Amino acid sequence: MREVFEIRWHGRGGQGAKTAALLFGDACLATGKYIQAFPEYGPERMGAPVTSFNRISSKPIRIHSGIENPDIVVVLDFTLIQQVNVCEGLDEKNGILLINTPKTPNEIREKIGFKGKIFTVDASKIAMETIGRNIPNTPMMGALVKVTKILTLEELLQDTRKKLEVKFRNRPEIIEGNLKAIERAYYEVKGD
Repeated sequence: MREVFEIRWHGRGGQGAKTAALLFGDACLATGKYIQAFPEYGPERMGAPVTSFNRISSKPIRIHSGIENPDIVVVLDFTLIQQVNVCEGLDEKNGILLINTPKTPNEIREKIGFKGKIFTVDASKIAMETIGRNIPNTPMMGALVKVTKILTLEELLQDTRKKLEVKFRNRPEIIEGNLKAIERAYYEVKGD
């Protein structure tokens, strides 16, 4: 892993981009890594574009600013590529674009012209089948782990279980659904 690995999450209000950045950051922290996880605030409302960020490092992080050149961009809602330049600041040679869509990486490349690595996973379908709601954040975390190898799948599942058990202690179906969503996306993500 690079000294500081930076991630930008794009989603819509209510899809869990902020929660995903926080959960992913916490899981990295639990393995001894240094992390930052923060949203970019604006006029957030249900359905409006939102952005969140992660910095992950094996050494203390001395940077305290926004992320302009992420190593990876995670897109929770495919329709955002028509509204937001999700590839802004993403290196065309080494950058990684991970998108929630049933489309293949080649179809995405043809549509947006990004020359870097592209990975896709149908996180919305996975979320509907495992959680019962179109909240693609936890499946996208599973795909992110597979693509980056920042954590192991088991590390992500263990820490996420702990966090979800606190929030949903009386709703085990939500906990198990989210863990299944993470695992399915890990195995179903496609790359070119």
